[in-house]
Amino acid sequence: MIITKNIIIEGEKGKPILIDTFYAESKTPKPIIIFCHGYKGFKDWGAWDLVAKSFVEAGFCFIKFNFSHNGGTVEQPIDFPDLEAFGNNNYTKELNDLERVIDWVFKDRNIKNIADLDALSLIGHSRGGGIVCIKAEEDNRIKNIISLAGVCDFAKRTATTGDLKQWKKDGVKYVLNGRTKQQMPHYYQFHEDFKANEERLTIKRAVSNLKIPYLIIHGNADTSVFVEEAYNLHSWNKKSILEIIKNADHVFGAKHPWEQDALPKPLQQAIDRVIVFLK
Repeated sequence: MIITKNIIIEGEKGKPILIDTFYAESKTPKPIIIFCHGYKGFKDWGAWDLVAKSFVEAGFCFIKFNFSHNGGTVEQPIDFPDLEAFGNNNYTKELNDLERVIDWVFKDRNIKNIADLDALSLIGHSRGGGIVCIKAEEDNRIKNIISLAGVCDFAKRTATTGDLKQWKKDGVKYVLNGRTKQQMPHYYQFHEDFKANEERLTIKRAVSNLKIPYLIIHGNADTSVFVEEAYNLHSWNKKSILEIIKNADHVFGAKHPWEQDALPKPLQQAIDRVIVFLK
């Protein structure tokens, strides 16, 4: 297995996007999966490396990355040393970052040598689930899409809503990160960018227009993004496939750090279902 970590490409506003690639050497072109992390997420979180290796063993090239404004840096891609960048993130920046990663996949010599560029799939976890839905609807290079504990409505997320008068007056609001204990800023530009691009950023609109295979996986014990959001996504696209994993939480039994050699059972179940869907 060939693993390359922390490849640097330029993201939004010149900030770096860090990319990891995982694949096995062979002469058979491999279908590609690009994975998008969620809110307060990062590519090296928990069990994501083990997830990548599981897909490689199933014959895929797996690519994951940090959004340019997720709060990580080149020197410290794990957690959130750059809270100023985090505060200046928004959905539009993440969509643009994802497009840059897809463009890079189609141009990178190493990837082109081993990959089947006609078999590109996106997986998005949590907020990333909404991002991949929107991008898949507007980019015909994407052939399959998987929402993993994905959100159905950006307008209702805490990053977008709140006391708008106070937020505008202060210019910033803070959300506690329960794990790192950081007060994570959201500048008012987040709301302004959402309102300026609301039609594009409406997940219901994107999902309703999807013409490619679409798999929705959600745990019925998810307390961060309730399972009802998965039922909403499924109702908006009658050709989608909905898989509910019993007793699975928002991260399918994983945590950070993940120090075991095997995936938690609910996450393994999710990966198995994705592999069956893609094959």
